[in-house]
Amino acid sequence: MWSGPRNVSTALMRSWGNRDDTVVVDEPLYAHYLAVTGRPHPGREQVIAHHEADWRRVVEMLLGPQPPGTRIYYQKQMSHHLLPDIGREWLSRVTNAFLIRDPRAMLVSLSEKLEEFTLADTGLAQQVEIFDHVLATTGRVPPVVDSADLLAAPEPVLRRLCEALDVPFSERMLAWPPGRRDTDGIWAPWWYARVEESTAFETPPARPPARLPSELDALEAQCRPLYDKLWSHRLKP
Repeated sequence: MWSGPRNVSTALMRSWGNRDDTVVVDEPLYAHYLAVTGRPHPGREQVIAHHEADWRRVVEMLLGPQPPGTRIYYQKQMSHHLLPDIGREWLSRVTNAFLIRDPRAMLVSLSEKLEEFTLADTGLAQQVEIFDHVLATTGRVPPVVDSADLLAAPEPVLRRLCEALDVPFSERMLAWPPGRRDTDGIWAPWWYARVEESTAFETPPARPPARLPSELDALEAQCRPLYDKLWSHRLKP
């Protein structure tokens, strides 16, 4: 599941992680991303020290055997973590899907976590790159979920997503126990406070702000056509 930051991606990971037949992994390329880019994210040194920073070993793990009794390996990926130095051939060995969010809402949320960021930090350009790559190599449009649709109608959207991925829907995806998970990245204390209190998808969804802070206007203009392209392919409730 290729997402950008602040897209309800951790809640969606909770949803899949609550299934009996699924194991999840949280942003497995994050340590490599931080080690290569030097980005001053919260907890940067802890992330690099605690998680695998060699992308080749990460990919080997992502393609490796699953725990007994599971049929789905749900991989929560941040698209901007797929840096240019990382090979793309392994993408054909996994099923790729995409989670997007209106740029106005995403940018406001991201500004609460990072003091400075650019288009590259939103993951949108990388999402489009990966989307185009998957479409070109498979000849099929991969599933796209908009977080607003997911929050407004969790069950219909999750059913559509499961159908598109050719896996059975599970009622367990609609609610989960609160708290932290062993599968959460070590960055959870900086990013996951809200989702740790959650027990289901938050409804009704918060509407994107009618107006952005002026310093985000130019960035929103860059994000909009990328988001619109992916949005045009979204799974409708």
